[in-house]
Amino acid sequence: MKKLLLLAAMTGVFQLSQAQKLDKVKTVMMLNQVENARTEIEKVSSDPKAQTNPEFWYWKNRIYAALYKDDAMLAKYPDAFKIADEAARKYLQLDKELKFVKDNNAQGFFDLYSTSFGKGVQKFNDKAWEGAVGYFQTAVEYSDLIFTNKWSSVPMPFDTTSILYAGYSAQNAKQEALASKYYQRLIDNNVVNMGGQEMSELYRYVLYNQINEKKEADFKKYLGIARERFPKMEWDEYETEYLEKNYTLAERVDVFDKEDAAGTLTETKYLLFGDMFYNIPKEDKDKMDSATVDKFKHKAAEAFKKAFEKNNQNGLAAFNVGVIHYNDFGIWDDRYRANIKLLQEINATKKVEKDPKKKAAVEAEFKTKTDPIRKANADIEKLLDQEANVAIEWLEKAYTVFKDKATRTKTENSIGNKSVDFLSNLYGFKRDKARGKDQKAFDAYEAKYKLYDGLHDSFH
Repeated sequence: MKKLLLLAAMTGVFQLSQAQKLDKVKTVMMLNQVENARTEIEKVSSDPKAQTNPEFWYWKNRIYAALYKDDAMLAKYPDAFKIADEAARKYLQLDKELKFVKDNNAQGFFDLYSTSFGKGVQKFNDKAWEGAVGYFQTAVEYSDLIFTNKWSSVPMPFDTTSILYAGYSAQNAKQEALASKYYQRLIDNNVVNMGGQEMSELYRYVLYNQINEKKEADFKKYLGIARERFPKMEWDEYETEYLEKNYTLAERVDVFDKEDAAGTLTETKYLLFGDMFYNIPKEDKDKMDSATVDKFKHKAAEAFKKAFEKNNQNGLAAFNVGVIHYNDFGIWDDRYRANIKLLQEINATKKVEKDPKKKAAVEAEFKTKTDPIRKANADIEKLLDQEANVAIEWLEKAYTVFKDKATRTKTENSIGNKSVDFLSNLYGFKRDKARGKDQKAFDAYEAKYKLYDGLHDSFH
């Protein structure tokens, strides 16, 4: 019994001793003798009971955070941040009601926050991005503690600047997922500008990250938010880019057809879909047969036509339709000319047979070789005429739009010049086809040819 009483008495002595030591730590710290306070807190560290005492960890955090804040002291105690950070976490685990912060103050947490922010700025200015990321992450973490627990006299939900610079640093360090995480936090809290500067670029970055990460649900969510908060900006290209990177060609066509039927496609989206269907990546196109390639070309032309229907001043849409058919015209024209050359070669190698009995056989053989080619060219002539007519219709629409514009961009001038050059070629073809067969048609086509040929390089 006496031994138990003695043990209880000794325990009380140890507790009293630890409390006295912590009082001394507090006193020295209040005198701003930080290095002496460090010596005293380390003496307490040897007491096993200190490990479960939140007051001990409170003061250890505060002392080492002060050393971290002072550059001279940090040079002497380079592990100051690590120790202060560990002490802060231990304290938070042990004092759920934050009694010692309330009784004293949150100076240690403020020092970790403000010092890390300042060092983050230094690294940021030096373009040492990875170092900046680490410091700003710490600043965000401790500022969240401060503002969530209302330890600051400034009523803020969070430190927008720390979050923004954590995102900027991560972005520059090529840590896309981390940058997106910080930007998403700002977006989720309805941040649209800071200091008068519009923050739409954050929304763009988040969308690109979600496109690359194939996060469709998040992408749709943040695209909707971006459209709502920046209604004057064009966001359709992000939607089509998501499709281009994450959907197969067949799936893209399906989305186009459904949205087209539903009437939800805008002029811009029609243009973007047209570009998507026409400019198929080479690695995909190499896997297709010619019929499939043609199918996508015609799908592109369909999309461009509907863009023009949405806005009949969209000369680019009209030009794209014209170019698709002009290129098809060129393909058929090359085939037609190749067949003519082949006929000439067959004719040049035709045997000259004087024997009437043998001559019939030679003629029959010659006819067997040439008739399929002649028939093919007869069919090609129809296709040439068909493609020329459609190309002319849409290239003239493009020409009219750009001709009537008071001011034009460099791109519009280029398209205007190409339009008149293509039109002169097409009308030259139709004129030559009518030569000696239909004088009225010949004269009309000749006049058109001269008109457009005379406009060569007139857009500038």
